[in-house]
Amino acid sequence: MRNIRLASSAAIAAAMWLSSAGALAADTTVRLMHVDQNPETGAFYNDVARRFESTHPGVKVEIQYLENESYKKKLTTLLQSPDKPNILYSWGGGTMRDQIKAGVVEDLSAPMDAKWRESFMPAALQAFTVNGKVYGVPLQLGQVGFFYNKDLFAKAGVDAASIKTWDDLLGAVKKIKDSGTTPIIVGGGDKWPLHFYWSHLALRIGGKGAFESAMQGEGKGFASDTFVQAGTLFQQLTDLKPFQPGYLGATFPQSSGQFGDGKGAMVLQLNSMLGSMKANSANKLGIPEDKLGWFPFPAVAGGKGDPSDTLGGMNGWLVTKGSPKEAAEFLRFFSEASNQRIPAQRGSYIPVVNGTQDAIANPILRQLAENVAKSHYHQIYYDQMLGPSVGAVVNDISVDLATGKMKPADAAAAVQAAWQRVNSTN
Repeated sequence: MRNIRLASSAAIAAAMWLSSAGALAADTTVRLMHVDQNPETGAFYNDVARRFESTHPGVKVEIQYLENESYKKKLTTLLQSPDKPNILYSWGGGTMRDQIKAGVVEDLSAPMDAKWRESFMPAALQAFTVNGKVYGVPLQLGQVGFFYNKDLFAKAGVDAASIKTWDDLLGAVKKIKDSGTTPIIVGGGDKWPLHFYWSHLALRIGGKGAFESAMQGEGKGFASDTFVQAGTLFQQLTDLKPFQPGYLGATFPQSSGQFGDGKGAMVLQLNSMLGSMKANSANKLGIPEDKLGWFPFPAVAGGKGDPSDTLGGMNGWLVTKGSPKEAAEFLRFFSEASNQRIPAQRGSYIPVVNGTQDAIANPILRQLAENVAKSHYHQIYYDQMLGPSVGAVVNDISVDLATGKMKPADAAAAVQAAWQRVNSTN
């Protein structure tokens, strides 16, 4: 009976946490900040906010947008501001863990009752769970892979389906370049798009085991052969000069627009590239759906990584410390399947809420959702998983590898040194 009483008390506490909004809602403002520049997604956020307000008199939900890189740079300052957002966009990983340690985000374990928790894919909820406590509300999943322009591939005589190995990719790059087309578009100015190559190669070479061993400080850590070889193979690609002129100054939005304008044959990106491509291409449409293809990052001969392993994100929302209870109540409403089916149908992103997968209309997004569901291991982006300081080093060495300013062994050693510095102070 004692266990039943305890469970009942917990359920009552959670219900009071959410229902108390009615008594406290007068003149309450909830500020949500996001980084998605897709106008359709922004319109969806605003629509959900207005519908929530209609059933919560006295509550105002303000939707604020800040460009991706500006958001990352200003986040620490924002969190110290008296006007800080109540709901933050989060990539999870090490940055979230640091925010939890700093005490700037709320523990959502109480308001997120069993029914709410069970509405998410288990892997998505786990990404926002630390030491058994839930700190975030999952939003979307992503997989990094190669989007390609079917017309430009056909012009070069390249069959995307035949790109199975790293050597196949190098061969395709040479053929595309010989056809007079820029093989790959990349936003090198933001650095993180280049880290997709180094981290993906490490995933294919060493698999889950290599990354987890490095995080645990085993052997040479991130200076081990897996990460050195990743740099060596990456420079095999960069030696071919595959990127567009001025790629080191191009931001992610600019590079997405360049790809959408047909200025390069392919781009290695996450699925939000689709929305960014539309927003930044000259015609605001980008490559038509029937002319756009996708293929996964290729395998590496002799690699220990499973070719079905995926690299990407499990993104979501965090609630900042001291925010009104209505912030969590809004996120509960926001994450209802009936609401999340809307972006699924529009192709805005891939929701992680159960009961939305069948609504994904875009064929590429549907494929990515299936890929992540089938993968035995989903690697979160290195620059997020390893935390902000180590992640910055990962992004820096990726640029230095691409430009030939750093040797593969030195790049891997730099990441290991950064990892050791952070963990020696924890």
